[in-house]
Formats: sequence, structure tokens, C-alpha cells
Amino acid sequence: MGSSPIRRYLNPTPLAVGLAMSCNAFPALADETPDPASHHLKTDSSTAQTDAKNSASLTNGKGKGPKTIKQADGTEVEQWTVVASPMNTLRSSIGFSRMQDDVLHTPQTINVVPQILMQQQNVKSLDEALKNVPGITASVGEGEGGMSGDQFLIRGFAAQNDIYENGLRDFGVYTRDSFDYDHITVIKGPSSQVFGNGTTGGAINITTKTPYAGNHINASFSGGSGSYYRGTLDINRKITDTIAVRLTAMGNENNMVGRDYIYSHRWGIAPSIIFGLGKKLNYTLEYFHQTDNRIPDYGVPVAKKPGTAYGKPMTEYGINRNNWYGTTFDQDNTSTDMLTGRLQWEINKYVTFYNDTRGGLYSRYYSASQEACGLATCVTPYFSSNPASAVISRNGGLGGPNPYQQDDWSVQNVASAVANFNTGKIRHQIIGGIDIEHIYDRRRNYAYASTRPGTSLMYPSMYVPGLSLCDAGSCSGNLTNMPNGVGRKEWKKGDATDVGAFLSEQVWFVPWFSVKAGFRWDHWDSHYNATGGDPADADTHMGQKQDTFNPNASLMYTPNDHAMVYFNWSESTTPLGLYVANSSEPLTPKNQNFSPERSRLYELGAKYSAFHDRIGFTASIFRLEKGNSLLTDPSTGSVSSSGDTQRNQGIELSVSGQILKNWNMIATYARYDSLTTGGAATDIGKQVQYVPRNQATVWSTYEIAPKKVYNLLVGGGLTWREGVFLDTTNTARVPANVEFDAVISHHFDDHWKVSMNGYNLANRLNYGNLFSNRVTPSIGRAFLFNLSASY
Repeated sequence: MGSSPIRRYLNPTPLAVGLAMSCNAFPALADETPDPASHHLKTDSSTAQTDAKNSASLTNGKGKGPKTIKQADGTEVEQWTVVASPMNTLRSSIGFSRMQDDVLHTPQTINVVPQILMQQQNVKSLDEALKNVPGITASVGEGEGGMSGDQFLIRGFAAQNDIYENGLRDFGVYTRDSFDYDHITVIKGPSSQVFGNGTTGGAINITTKTPYAGNHINASFSGGSGSYYRGTLDINRKITDTIAVRLTAMGNENNMVGRDYIYSHRWGIAPSIIFGLGKKLNYTLEYFHQTDNRIPDYGVPVAKKPGTAYGKPMTEYGINRNNWYGTTFDQDNTSTDMLTGRLQWEINKYVTFYNDTRGGLYSRYYSASQEACGLATCVTPYFSSNPASAVISRNGGLGGPNPYQQDDWSVQNVASAVANFNTGKIRHQIIGGIDIEHIYDRRRNYAYASTRPGTSLMYPSMYVPGLSLCDAGSCSGNLTNMPNGVGRKEWKKGDATDVGAFLSEQVWFVPWFSVKAGFRWDHWDSHYNATGGDPADADTHMGQKQDTFNPNASLMYTPNDHAMVYFNWSESTTPLGLYVANSSEPLTPKNQNFSPERSRLYELGAKYSAFHDRIGFTASIFRLEKGNSLLTDPSTGSVSSSGDTQRNQGIELSVSGQILKNWNMIATYARYDSLTTGGAATDIGKQVQYVPRNQATVWSTYEIAPKKVYNLLVGGGLTWREGVFLDTTNTARVPANVEFDAVISHHFDDHWKVSMNGYNLANRLNYGNLFSNRVTPSIGRAFLFNLSASY
């Protein structure tokens, strides 16, 4: 009998069994550890880097294609050996010491944006990369003081203070470029036992590019729509047998297609060095700098047309998507510097010690115009016979946000140890340590000499004749009147210190079943001061101390090293004063004694790395409950406790890897059922704001003749997010997002590549950043050319 086309590439027996999702379909590879209890990965930065050249393939074991096997009946078939695909994210390292395992063996829903995916999509920022992760939306700055920068929501819950690099918190409020990213990991659900306070919806961890044992240089240039110009450089050199250095750098200048006057001019550099490469004792030192000069985009207002059930973005009623309602004074200039040192010491075969330290300096000048579409001056005129008479306010609530200069510094040190040992036939892993962090925030408010006048809703102008900005302190009466009796103050200062201790243990009672449990205790001490400014207003001094305790527990069934079924229960705590660097007035006389927000997760899931790690499958069902919900007023920026209890439950699915030879794909789907279950009568029974019912992403590429001179890679993908409500009472809604992207690339040889990416090919009006009374239109149709060289 002749062999079928599929039989030529895959042994039919494991294929059939794999499609049936049998956990025992594949034995471990010869070079893998067969004991499922021995799967732990070392988080050695010298080996964690992903090289896109090492893409998965089907080979004869020597990298030379199939080998021919003669069967008993005389027929010949090709036999392939399948090796792991870098698109299979289950084998990705999470990237730091407190989470030792790969994604497959971590009992939680985890999404990974791998290096190969970022390269194919020509990702340029953290925001762009996270479009590949369901359940993540972005929110814009709110109220007095502004926020902006990277402000994400995970499963509908705030994560603006839950961005990490190599397991250490990045406190800065800025828009992060991706030039130094190796891969990104999103850990879904409460994770305070690992990260500390926060992580209601989850945590975002960025693994950076650090030195490894090799020599390479990679350079690329991109140009395209919106006057986009970008260059990147990545150089790695092995200096001695135990020392290696790496340098990544970026220069970027672009406007935004589909939005008037919006641009970003930024550059960055990130050198790093490792001492003790490949040794039991090693130390990695990293420096990061990014400077960004951009225009903040507060988007378009949301308003309710008379006679309709919901408010919608005004662009849904005919307002030009390009309209920008700022002034010539608007700008967002940031400078970020971080120095990080990471020590790893394998003391003996049982114990490894880690010490990670980071210091950060963050400087920012921020000035933005916050638009508002009032009923009498904007909504009613626009929907009348004279829509051109509609005028939009640019002051927002209570005079609008003041321009300010923000100067912050932070320091964090995490000392931890990992112990692996046996007691008889029972295996143990214990992780424990101390986490100490401090953040200091200082803002100096400026004021306009007069109130900013409004502008036309339909035909806005950025020019405001006669408007001028006072020097600090010279126009104290024109400072924004802060809410809750704080008054018009020139200086706002905040600080917080967190001392945390964490401990967890995983016990393998038998090789295929283990239990993991742990806790973290934190002492949180935060302060807020408003001083200077109008002498008629007394200075304000407030503080809050919280002791929090967050446990977690997991049950894990691992029949082999390719599969796991798990149950996870975990809790997290968010004190009111947590967002020191990116909230306007976190503490007020009314709320400084509020109890912290608490959340709880119940999750059942399964992960399976099939076809010898070619393809990874995940599935999970979860229930996330949040009590004492914290809310931020869209007009004033004041933070309060609503007393609401909320829950979000649902299912998440993903598949990633190499489907067939030369065909790679990564796809995700999430179905959420969210509800406010208690609190204000107007909120009970309503869908939780920002949480879509359905969300999905898919990205797929196919290589044509990869080793030939006429080689070609073609691919594309879809990002879909169902419409979401923008407020707790479900009176405003943003339509669904649907974006089609594509790529085509060609390798001239082993070193040079040219590619073209297309974004939002349907030129659909989508909305990226969301808040309760405004949204920001996403990029219009755009094309980006890229030329890169790698040696």
C-alpha cells in the first residue's frame, strides 16, 4: 500500500493518538529527562534567549531532511524526526527565579508572546505585542493629574502597577518600546504570593535580551506609513569563556495613521554584561535607558444620542476619526533609566540562591487636554439641525488636568533561595525569600493663566490665541482644585515602602502527582502630601499602613513530561495607596482607612505539548472574584472604594506551534461571563466594565521553499474583541474591534531579509485605549517595510 502525503511526514500512530488528546501518546525524547518530577528549568539568562533562526523543523535527526525506510512489504516511506517549535509557547521559560518552571508545568493560565512572533509582526511596543493576548485591554489616563503611558487591564481589572522585567517591578509611567524584549509572559489571575500586592487580573513579565555564549550582530531598518522610521541594533559578543556582553539600541520616529498631530520620537539603549557565564556562580548587570517625546492622545468623547440605549464614541455618529482635541501645549516627554543586577549561585546540587536588585529613575513632563462633550453645548447641538455648532470642552472635570513635572525614583531587592531535595521517595521543592521595595513620587503642578476655551467638535483647532502657561507657583489660583478638600496645591508627593516575605513548597508524592502551596506576607506603608500653591488651602498629609496575607494552593497531575492537568486557588490584595507613581490622588481624608481590594481565583486547566513539542494546547476554566472594588472617577481622578463585589468567569483556549512542515500558527480564544454581584443597586447584575464576552487572536505563517533562492514567507492574522461596556452601570459601550494584519518576507541568503507588514488592512475604525467617558481610535490602514541583516 502506498503511503499518504501525511504519512510521509508523520508516523501515523502518534498522530492519531495525539489527535485523540491522549496524555500518554508520546514517550520522552532520548535527550529529555524521563522523570516528570525533574522538569524544572534554570532561569539562567545565558540560556534563556530565543533565537528565531532555530525555528522548528522536521528532519532526519541530522538537519538534512527525511530518511528513507524500506518496509516489510517492499515499499519505501520517508521518516521524519520532529523537533520542538519556538512557536510552541508551552516550553517557554517564565524568566525569573520565583517561578522556576516552564509554562507547561506552571499551574495557571499563561500566555506568551514569543520572539519569533514579535519579529514576524514587526512589533515595536509592549502595547502592540499584547494585542496577541486575549483578556488584555488598555486604558487611557483619567482625571486630574493624568496617567497615560502603559495602563493595561487584565480580564477587566487594573494592572497598571503589574508590569515586571525579569521578575522585578517596573514602576515607571511611560510607553514601553520593545527593542530589548526577548519574550513576554502574561500570568493570568491573582499572583500576589509571587509578585506581592496587586495582580488582581494578573501580571505582565518581560524577559529582556541578555548576553549568551555566542557572537552575533543584527541590524534592521523599518519605514512606512505615517512617516515611520525605525532602526534597531543587537550585538552579542563572548569576551572570554566566562564573560559576554550584549548591546541593544533603538531609534524611532513616527506619526500615527488615522490620528491628526499624534507622533512619537524616541530612542533607547540597553547594554548588559554577564560574569561567570556557564558557571555555578554568575552575575548579570543590565542598564536600560529610553527617552520619548510624544503627543498624548485622549481620544474622542463618548456620548449618548437622544433616544438610544447606550452612549457610544462620537466617531460612531460621523465625527472624523482623525480629530484630535488637544492644544499646542500638549506633550508627554519621558526619560527612563534602570540599572538591574541579578545574581545566581548554585551553592550545591540541592540549593540555588538568587539576588535581584533594581534601581530606577523616571522623569516626565506631562501636559494634556481632557475633552468632554457636555449635554447642552455638545450633545444637543450636534444631534440637532446645526451640528457644526457643537463645542467640546478641553478642561475635563474641575478645570482639567494641570501640566506637571514628575520626578520619581524606586529601588527593589528580591533575595530568594530554591531548594530541591528528597525525603525517601517523596520529592520537594521549596522557594522562599524576602522582597523589599520603595517608590518615591514628586510632582510639581503648573497652571494656565486662563481657562482653556473649548473647540469645535467637528472641526477642532489646536491653536488657542492668548493662552499661556504660568511659571510654577506664580498662578496658584489657577491650579486645578483637587477633590476631597485638598484644594489648589503646587506640590504632590507620595511614597510607599513594601516589605514582603514569601514561601512555597511543591511536593511530589508520586512522580505523576504533586501539591504546591505557599503564602506571602506584606507590610505596606504609603504616604501622600499636597503642599504649597494657594495659601488659602491647608496642606494635606495622609498615610496608610496595611498588613496583607496572600495564600495559594495547586494540585497537579503530570502523567508525563508533555502533559499536565491542574487545579489552582490563589488570592491577591491591592491596597488603596498601591499606585504611587501613576495615580493622581490615591489617598484622601475619606478613603485612607479603606480596606484593601481583595480578589480570589479558582481555576481548572490542562496543558499538552504534542508531537514531540511541535504543538502546544491549553484549556482552562476559571472563576475570579473581586471584593471591595476600587474605582477612579473619570472627571476628578479621585480613587474610592465602591463596595462592589464583582466576578468574572470563563474559559480560555490556545494552540501554538508547527502544524505541518513550514506552517506555524498561534491562536487563542477567551469566553468571559462577568457580573457585578453586590454593591450599588445601579451596578448589581451588570456586566463588569471593559470585560468582553468573547475575544480571539490568530496568527499563521507559511514558508515557501525556505532553502531556495525564491523562498517566501507569507502570513497574517486576526485580532477580535467583542464590544465592551465602559462603565459599571452599562450605559456606555464601545463597538467590537476587528483587525486584519499580514506579512510577506524573503531571505536573500542566510544573512539578509526583506519584509513588508500590513496593519488593519480593512481600515476598520477600532478603539485601542478605553475609559468610561472617552476612547482612542486605533491605527488606520498602514504598511511597514523592513530590511534586516544578521551575522
